[in-house]
Amino acid sequence: MTKKRVLSYLLNLAGVAALFALLSGLFAFNGFGDSTTYVEGVCTTACYTIIMVTSLNLVVGFMGEFSLGHAGFVSVGAYVSAITSNALAGRGLSDLALLIVAVLAGGLAAGLAGVLVGIPALRLRGDYLAIVTMAFAEIIRVVFCNLEITGGGRTMSGILRLSDFGRTFWIMVVCVTVMFLFVRSRFGRTVQAIREDYIAAEASGINVTFYKVLTFAVSSFFAGVGGGVYAHYMTAMIPTNFDFNYSAELLSEVIIGGTGSLTGSVIGAAFLSALPELMRQFSTYRMLGYSVVLVLVMLFRPGGIFGRWEFSLTRLFEKAAGRGKPKAGAPGITAKSAPAEPAPEKGA
Repeated sequence: MTKKRVLSYLLNLAGVAALFALLSGLFAFNGFGDSTTYVEGVCTTACYTIIMVTSLNLVVGFMGEFSLGHAGFVSVGAYVSAITSNALAGRGLSDLALLIVAVLAGGLAAGLAGVLVGIPALRLRGDYLAIVTMAFAEIIRVVFCNLEITGGGRTMSGILRLSDFGRTFWIMVVCVTVMFLFVRSRFGRTVQAIREDYIAAEASGINVTFYKVLTFAVSSFFAGVGGGVYAHYMTAMIPTNFDFNYSAELLSEVIIGGTGSLTGSVIGAAFLSALPELMRQFSTYRMLGYSVVLVLVMLFRPGGIFGRWEFSLTRLFEKAAGRGKPKAGAPGITAKSAPAEPAPEKGA
């Protein structure tokens, strides 16, 4: 790893830490007045939604496949995580350790489900894959509605409240960082090559099915992690929360932010998860405003707000530094105004 890349990572980490310190300070010192608790809840919701949306972008944006069953993997992670934490409660683990163990268990269960679904489903493409993933999500929802351990179709309550803004924020940072490194790795570049030309990638000797199943499993794992954080923040959930509408909502946030851009997923998830809450006082027209935003973005930015562009603090500072430097030849003596050197005499 080059020195420049290390400095870039450290600079971005410093920026993330500064953002966390700013928000935490505002919440601690009641910076939003009577709405501080409410704003903190909206920010926490945005953080675990970012994990879900970014994980879906691995499939839709970077792999180029269409999935409509992401809510199914989120629900697997949420329920397995909740069951794990309830089973381990009172075993001497701290709240943070219990949250990490429960979230990892939910992520692993969702990743395993992703492998089991991906092996047969990813041999399909386009609309067929979308139908299979949507069917999987519905099957999972019906199964959870008929299991006693998940509430048997009723609300599963009594889940430990282990998630708060600080823990959710840093779990989100770790998940997005790992997904960013995956995309920039050899595996990620191979997956993007498959997206650009499926036939050429297969003809060049790439095991297309392996890389697609791997990406699908990684996406499912992080969806399960997001579901686990969600469960331990809401402390109660019902299988109908994870229906087709929830998958469509996550997909719309990917498309609005920009398929193939992790920055777009972060901004799109944060904005669209907060928008309905910010418009709560206009309860009658809240969903209408949400729909208008989606239509406007699709009309004027069909590739999403960010397209495939990624934000970088390092690039931002380099551009700012470049603007402050004088252009070549100015100020001072320019090439045009510089006195010409005397021509050498003949015979010299």
